[in-house]
Amino acid sequence: MLRALKDLFDSFSSPSPATPAQQEHELQLACAVLLVEVMRAEPDVPPAEREAVLAGLRRKFTLQPDELDRLMELADEKARSANDFFAFTSTLNARFGQEQKVRIVEFMWQVAYADGDIDEHENHLISKVAGLLHVTHGEYIAAKLHAKQAAGQGAP
Repeated sequence: MLRALKDLFDSFSSPSPATPAQQEHELQLACAVLLVEVMRAEPDVPPAEREAVLAGLRRKFTLQPDELDRLMELADEKARSANDFFAFTSTLNARFGQEQKVRIVEFMWQVAYADGDIDEHENHLISKVAGLLHVTHGEYIAAKLHAKQAAGQGAP
């Protein structure tokens, strides 16, 4: 009886390791949630920002259109129910190198610049996430300037 109870508690405290497919899905979802959060930073979601989220996810991951649609649905659900960004940024910190994390910050800026206007909430959100991803200030500024240039809003 005690052995069965111990096995039950052990199963809760040490869940089975995720498969590579599950880990990839967690990574995709973490990236998508952060991009969706930038899109949701403004009261009205501009269509250009939604398209920028989709474009960033297409560039980062090889996904079929139906997979991309489902990922966006899940990301929107998670973003609406999340209290903070730690679960998402910790996934990225564990799986991405510095260059990949800087690229995610750049994608976030591309979403923000997509409608031609940077909202103060977008700016704050991206700054906060960059800090959680351990992106240096210099890397953060370079990502912002690169995204601005890509949006046709000026040279770095």
